[in-house]
This record gives sequence, structure tokens and C-alpha cells, in this order.
Amino acid sequence: MDNRSLTMTTHSEGSLLGTHRVLRNTYTLLALTLAFSALTAGTSMALGLPHPGVILTLVGYFGLLFLTTKFRNSGAGILCVFALTGFMGYTLGPILTHYLSLANGGQIVMMAMGGTAAIFLALSGYVLATRKDFSFMGGFLLVGVLVAFLAGLGAIFFQVPGLALAVSAMFVLLMSGMILYETSNIIHGGETNYVMATVSLYVTLFNLFTSLLQLLGVMNDD
Repeated sequence: MDNRSLTMTTHSEGSLLGTHRVLRNTYTLLALTLAFSALTAGTSMALGLPHPGVILTLVGYFGLLFLTTKFRNSGAGILCVFALTGFMGYTLGPILTHYLSLANGGQIVMMAMGGTAAIFLALSGYVLATRKDFSFMGGFLLVGVLVAFLAGLGAIFFQVPGLALAVSAMFVLLMSGMILYETSNIIHGGETNYVMATVSLYVTLFNLFTSLLQLLGVMNDD
């Protein structure tokens, strides 16, 4: 083997090890942040805290996301991730309280949790097993999420239940696509920062779970 081939092999092995490290660190941090988010959600429910509202939620989310992005290459970035996911857990608490107050509320919440876990494990497992590149979905998902986000705000401010339901269905499909895209992005070296990879996957799972909650809640009303 000549020096050029040896260098290419070494570089390939180094890239593979780096990818595995990012993937391992991402899943570890994701598990910890999900547990912390569940803790803050439970605390919010136990204390009967009110939902902060759409405006404060958006300000808190984007503000903490900005800090996380700014400090993503330092230890402070990890603290920002926990602050962000803890805040989102707090906003989830009143939502869970509402659904648990419904008939079969516990079943609705458990089905949403189970559905979220099943979708994540199935789709991420598929990408990890096949190593298929889903980077081509990036532009479509970005536009789709932006449209769904604006439609969701319209449904909230103009009180249009039908639109809210349609947005939830859109988010289930879009977040499923995001799982494929983000996992592919990690294993193919498109995302090398595990802090940002964790935030992306956490937000994806959060939106998937809350969208399934709304869909299942409507089905329960019927």
C-alpha cells in the first residue's frame, strides 16, 4: 500500500470514528435532556403551574436556542441545552395536565409517548442500518416546517380548530422526515457538533409528541 492509499485509509477511519463519537454523544445527551425535560414537566404539573403562553414560549425557546448555538463549542453549550430542554419541559407540563383531565387521558398520553418512541426508533434504526443519505430532504423540510409553523400560529390566534388539526398532522409527517434527515446528517458527517444535533432531535421529538397528543385527543373526543 502506497503512502497516498495509507493516508486515505487513515482519514476514512478517522472520519468514521468521529462520526461514531458524535452519534454516541448525541444519543447520550439526548437521553439525559429527555429525562430532565420529563422532570421539569412533572414538577410543573405537580405545582399546577400555568402555561406561559405562545409569546413567552417563543421568546424563551428562541432565546435559549440562540445561546445554545452561540456556546455550542464549549461546556456552557451543554448547560444551555439543559436550560432549553428544561424550559420546554415546563411548557409541556400544563399541556399534559390538560390531556390527563380528559376521559382516557392517561391512555392518550401513553399512546402519544409510545407512538413517538416507535417512530423515532424505527426511522433512526432504518437510517443507521442502511446508511442511506437523506440530505436531499433538507430544503423541503425547511419550507414545510416554516409553512406549518406559520399555519399553527394562525390557528392559535384566529381560533381555527380544523387548521390546528391539519397542522398537527403536517408536523407528524414533517418530524418523521426530520428524524431521517438529522440521523443521516450525523452519520454522513453533515453535523459534527453533538450539542446542536441533540437540540435538533429533541425539538423534533417534542413536536412529534405534542402533535400526536393533539391528534389522539381529537380522536378521543369523537
